[in-house]
Amino acid sequence: MKSKKQNQNSVFEKFASKVSKATGSTTAFITAFLIVLVWAISGPFFDYSETWQLVINTGTTIITFLMVFLIQKAQNKDSLAIQLKLNELVASNEYSSNSLVDIESMTEEEMIIVQKYYHRLSELAKKDESIRSSHSIAEAHQQHEKKDQTRSKMRTKNSPKNKS
Repeated sequence: MKSKKQNQNSVFEKFASKVSKATGSTTAFITAFLIVLVWAISGPFFDYSETWQLVINTGTTIITFLMVFLIQKAQNKDSLAIQLKLNELVASNEYSSNSLVDIESMTEEEMIIVQKYYHRLSELAKKDESIRSSHSIAEAHQQHEKKDQTRSKMRTKNSPKNKS
């Protein structure tokens, strides 16, 4: 049985998700645009008073303040789902480096180290003849050397000296 806290969190998650999707719709944009248009048109009737300005300022400030938290909640859930999917892909591929699973919990300095590995991997990939080849960080140097040896053997085998 779910606890009261879990149930409340689930209700808030569903609410945040629905509101995020709804506010990102064309209908929501048109509605907001029409509200601003009505407000602007009503200006002359209120002599562009401070109260008239305060209405739109207060309304938009309150809506913006609340929307930041709702959108962030929905974004956090989506981000977690994407990270879990990526972790599953990394963990399930025999050629990928498992050190990348849960990389989002690394420090920025650790991520920079991994980025340097990928930069080096990119340099090795540029040397490859085919764009279809790929490497994991752990296997990049080994596979590159293996490919170089294979290419060297093929060149030697196909050289004019060996064909005679």
